[in-house]
Amino acid sequence: MDYVKLINCMRCGMCLPACPTYKETFLETASPRGRVALVRKLQDGELEQSERLLEYLSLCLDCQACASACPCGVNPGELVAEFTCERKDGSRLGFMEDLVLRKLLPHPDRLEASMAPMRLYQRTGLQKLVRTLGILKMFPKPLERMEGLLPNLPERPLRQVIKEDMPAKGEVRGTVGFFLGCVMSLIFSDASRATIKLLTLLGYRVITPRNQVCCGAPNMLAGDLAGLKEAARKNVDIFGGFDLDFIITDCGGCGAELKKYSHHLSNSSVASFSNKVRDISQVLAMHADELKLLLKPLPMKVTYHDPCHIAHCQGIRREPRDMLKLVPGLEYMELENADACCGSGGTYNIAKPEMADLILHRKLDTIRATGADAVVTGNPGCLLQLKKGLLDHLPQVKIMHLTELLAQSIDA
Repeated sequence: MDYVKLINCMRCGMCLPACPTYKETFLETASPRGRVALVRKLQDGELEQSERLLEYLSLCLDCQACASACPCGVNPGELVAEFTCERKDGSRLGFMEDLVLRKLLPHPDRLEASMAPMRLYQRTGLQKLVRTLGILKMFPKPLERMEGLLPNLPERPLRQVIKEDMPAKGEVRGTVGFFLGCVMSLIFSDASRATIKLLTLLGYRVITPRNQVCCGAPNMLAGDLAGLKEAARKNVDIFGGFDLDFIITDCGGCGAELKKYSHHLSNSSVASFSNKVRDISQVLAMHADELKLLLKPLPMKVTYHDPCHIAHCQGIRREPRDMLKLVPGLEYMELENADACCGSGGTYNIAKPEMADLILHRKLDTIRATGADAVVTGNPGCLLQLKKGLLDHLPQVKIMHLTELLAQSIDA
């Protein structure tokens, strides 16, 4: 860990109003500057590692709102993540970590096969029966939580049904690679299908390599730096086999991790890969005039939630809003504290359900105040978290990916 990053914190407090956990607890140890101070004291030998200390550090969502607010460029979320990686370096992964991070995520076929029982669970009506009878209350809380977040799954993962090479419609503008995130393929396939449709309509040939693997974000979240580096090497090699103008993703978490590959591996091919990565909203914004000609009236009132991995990690805020405002007949309502975390945080909403729910309810209150018919966002974690929250508390409000709404306008 770079010690300079730790001592750059001036403890000015600019990060406090931005931190979701501090806003709920008002505890210094649950604040960004508090976490930096704890990690620094550990590095200086003034504190010993303890379960209590690790619990305080684990409260961090790594939403990086504090990094956006910090005048000194300190990123407490990344520092906590680096500390976690260093703490786990050389140690064995737990059984479930090894199963998910090493046996499933690097192997798309296995990962997809593991979801087959969930599809059967839904298709047979068993899910409806289980929820009606409240059977899950008899099981461990994390399992009940995970089942509650599960939306209706597509019949087949998108990776299995789309063509690897989709031709452009009309005049060819260029060739792009599409990084199809695991969750997008398995759960939100309609959104990624819409992404490919938009790109081909704008004149791009879209290549979606079938052998691409998970971006590695779950590995980083779990402190498995070796697994992240292995995923990075595979993806760089796979996409490096094509002559691409851009590498596009419609998953905010994937985009943030892909752009950081060059932080973990230093060679020219990795740097070239990361430099080509674009969020779908960035590419759509490049062709706003052409896109506007394709859009038809869509009488809706919508608001936009900034995913942390798009707004804070990638600095993308204007482009998604500009795309929504292109849609004829659509009334855009700005969301108060739109870039405040929704409480998803990868698996945070399963590991820390009480804190995640407090953060989610703040977000739902701001959504309610807009009177919107739909909330638009661009990250699967946010889609899952908000979908469940809206279903429970604001069932009249829909949740949509940006590309889904734009495709709906084109088809109107």
